[in-house]
Amino acid sequence: MLSKSPRAQSQGQAGGAPRRSGVVRGLIIVAVIAIWLGIGALGGQAQGKLSSVQTNDAAASLPSSAESTQVDKLAADFVESQSLPALVVATSSQGGALTADQLAAITSFSDSIGSIEIPGASGDDPRTVGDVLTAPTVVVPSEDGEAALITLAIDADAAESLLADGESLTPTVVGAIRDAIAADLAGADLNLWVTGPAGFVADLVVAFGGIDTVLLLVALVAVLIILAFVYRSPILPFVVIFTAVFSLCLAGLVVYQLADNGTLVLNGQSQGILSILVVGASVDYSLFIVARYREELRHTRHPADALRKSLRASVEPILASAGTVIAGLLCLLLSDLASNRSLGPVAAIGIVAAFLGAMTFLPALLLVGGKRSRAVFWPRRPSFVDEAQAAPGAVGTIDTTSGFWARVARFVARHDRRVWVITALVLAACAAFVPTLDASGTSESDVFLTQVDSVDGEEVLAQHFDGGNIQPAIVIAPEADVDAVIAAAEGVDGVTSASAVTASSGQGMPGATSDEPPLVVDGMVRIDVVTTDAADTQGAVATVAELRTAVHDVSSDALVGGAAAQRLDTQDAGTRDLQVIVPVVLLVILVILMMLLRSILAAVLLMAANVLSFGAALGVSALVFQHVFGFPGADPTVPLYAFCFLVALGVDYTIFLMTRVREETIHHGTRDGVVRGLTVTGSVITSAGVVLAATFAALGIIPLIFLAQIAFVVAFGVLLDTIVVRSLLVPALVHDIGGAVWWPSRLGKTERDRERQGKHAAEAPAAHGGSDGATVDA
Repeated sequence: MLSKSPRAQSQGQAGGAPRRSGVVRGLIIVAVIAIWLGIGALGGQAQGKLSSVQTNDAAASLPSSAESTQVDKLAADFVESQSLPALVVATSSQGGALTADQLAAITSFSDSIGSIEIPGASGDDPRTVGDVLTAPTVVVPSEDGEAALITLAIDADAAESLLADGESLTPTVVGAIRDAIAADLAGADLNLWVTGPAGFVADLVVAFGGIDTVLLLVALVAVLIILAFVYRSPILPFVVIFTAVFSLCLAGLVVYQLADNGTLVLNGQSQGILSILVVGASVDYSLFIVARYREELRHTRHPADALRKSLRASVEPILASAGTVIAGLLCLLLSDLASNRSLGPVAAIGIVAAFLGAMTFLPALLLVGGKRSRAVFWPRRPSFVDEAQAAPGAVGTIDTTSGFWARVARFVARHDRRVWVITALVLAACAAFVPTLDASGTSESDVFLTQVDSVDGEEVLAQHFDGGNIQPAIVIAPEADVDAVIAAAEGVDGVTSASAVTASSGQGMPGATSDEPPLVVDGMVRIDVVTTDAADTQGAVATVAELRTAVHDVSSDALVGGAAAQRLDTQDAGTRDLQVIVPVVLLVILVILMMLLRSILAAVLLMAANVLSFGAALGVSALVFQHVFGFPGADPTVPLYAFCFLVALGVDYTIFLMTRVREETIHHGTRDGVVRGLTVTGSVITSAGVVLAATFAALGIIPLIFLAQIAFVVAFGVLLDTIVVRSLLVPALVHDIGGAVWWPSRLGKTERDRERQGKHAAEAPAAHGGSDGATVDA
């Protein structure tokens, strides 16, 4: 038997190792893709069911310490059962007073409401509307005779339940009533609206219904168009989109399980932000990995080796970026509002899912073709350039002499001080308009940006009825202080009447007089206070604020609650959250930047630049909201959410720039490193910023003022950060400061030593008659 020579044996071993490693790599790729396909199958179903575990009740978000929350618990002892009011308002389509026939038709419809079937009910579900009402329906004509009101009291516990088909009961009942109105009263020459708290809840659910499909579809299409323009490839955009979609499936799967088990509270706005955040973040992370991968393919022969190098170079900045956003958003756990607290972990889960998708699923898709994986860039496949032919560089070859971003980098380097001073002044001028932003809150009717039944009905209700009678303010006071509290309440501007609840009146007839003594429960009495403005308006909120002051002055143990008080407490909590959470977010992100850049000065400067950028974005938004869109105001959570997103996401782009600058600084010095870093990252960071801005702008299709405002502030702020702060302000500032920017790290000391040596070498010929460097050193 012939034996192989030692050389042949070594060649066989050398050839076998790559084959074995290739097989192992292939198995890993197949396993990773199989796992993500399973996540997609399960997560896709969970994503579609997220709306079924939403909680959009503002009262549920308030802390137990809130005054309105305490009143809500105490007030329940004064009634047999708590209810969610639904109000049907009717007027003549011809105008003027209602006729006898029209009143008869309204009364007949009121009597039939209880028999309306609830769609989708099965099993133990209530089958008819009457099954969820706590009292018979009542028809109340208006004093002017031009309108009639049908009041329905939906059981509060049942209102929050889900039907067997997964739909919420309240919007289903309201929808059934609206359908019955269209069918039964079509020929009665009547205009009817379903409004009240139940009507608003139903319209909110309809508005948020676009989150599952329309919002995600719009965002993905926008991202796909941008990626097609960036990559000019028919394959690569879909690879990135698949990464985003499967990352969203993972996030949806986790969030659904936690919300379904009651671990966290999910509302419509959190769900919308989750979808946008995951898509935007995963695409951004993918863009940076793919850009570095393309760069490595030019001087690495095998795609697997190039991808390994690109992941090694990308993991630190991407991990820091994800960690910054997660840490910033988790600061929302300090909020007094459950809706704000829940957004922190919900968004954090989304960022983790985006990071995992970009770091595992994307690489697996990029290497599916094996040695032919470069084809994913077709038709602009990067060609391999032998290292021996490449110019020396920190990582690969960076051409700082041609291209748009090379020209920008050289311009910034030549005029660094002028660039950063002018840019900072312009941003400061924009930020000066921040105080003009009215973020004190909005009325319920101002929440919607489109015409909805509940808002139209509320306007008609206010024209013909005393809106404060529908949901009066509730005062719980000691029995001994009843007379003083009633007198104080009636002395407040905006209060129509105040009366104590009696045993026979149940929840009382506000404004009525009775010789019957008040109902006393554990030494406390309930007083219903009717306000001139409806409870869902800012006018009622202002009245309740004055009511609390007046009542507390005469009875320290008295508490004021009700629907308007809940809005007041929600707005106060939002203002408090802004004051508490913003400093914590700044501190957390500053510490992360210090650890990442190993520099105190650089971290402080970058933080200051991003805060200035946020102020400019908010200032411009204030002008646009008031003078372009004509918004009536904003909720306190708008600047809070905008701050958390913009500062965290804005720092992301600065992190991607500065980590590359630091990498280049080690080999080429700070000032040259700025030019090289901006040149090589300019295109990808700009693309990432445009993608993120487009995804957040997609929130604007949901017809709610809160999401529209968040969409504009964040989209505009991201573009401002990407185009101005990261491209001009930060690189110009760092270039002007030079190596000292890395203080107190060793990198800064090495830089200063290098600069001193360069200065001495330049001065040496003049000082020593042209002697060389060796002589000077000696």
